[in-house]
Amino acid sequence: MDAWLDIASRREVRDYADRELPEEVVRRILDAGRLAGSARNRQPWQFVVVETPERRERLADVVYAAGNVRGAKLVVAIVGRPGMDVGRCMQNMLLAAWNDGVGSCPNGLKDAEAAQRALGLDADEEIAVVLTFGYPARERDPERRTAEEWSARADRKPLDELVRRV
Repeated sequence: MDAWLDIASRREVRDYADRELPEEVVRRILDAGRLAGSARNRQPWQFVVVETPERRERLADVVYAAGNVRGAKLVVAIVGRPGMDVGRCMQNMLLAAWNDGVGSCPNGLKDAEAAQRALGLDADEEIAVVLTFGYPARERDPERRTAEEWSARADRKPLDELVRRV
């Protein structure tokens, strides 16, 4: 798959198949986050992979869409200050996953302090976002359309409404 097709065809996936992710796919997803650019190359993030059922359940209770965490095969909390750097890191991970046919969804926190406790983090460790990953429950074929067709079908504002030239 090419990068433009990845970007144009990627949609949030919230329902995951009961199929494990190969370790090499998990490693690529995490490494894609590591490779993201950051201001002054600070790399202001850490990745907390949530594996134990108890911690996953506690985390599910404090995100906005608990089913995403409960059904995912990989749950990653990005620890760091929310902002552009973490956004770049997150997007790398989401696109790397999609390139391997793995769906994903970012999840916001309804109780940040409870999320910290659920993962055993220190009080000064802030969770920027929780990412869930898994093969889509409903198979998806990004190549059934061109990138241009995916772009035209996206529920997004037209480019002309977003671009100003000065």
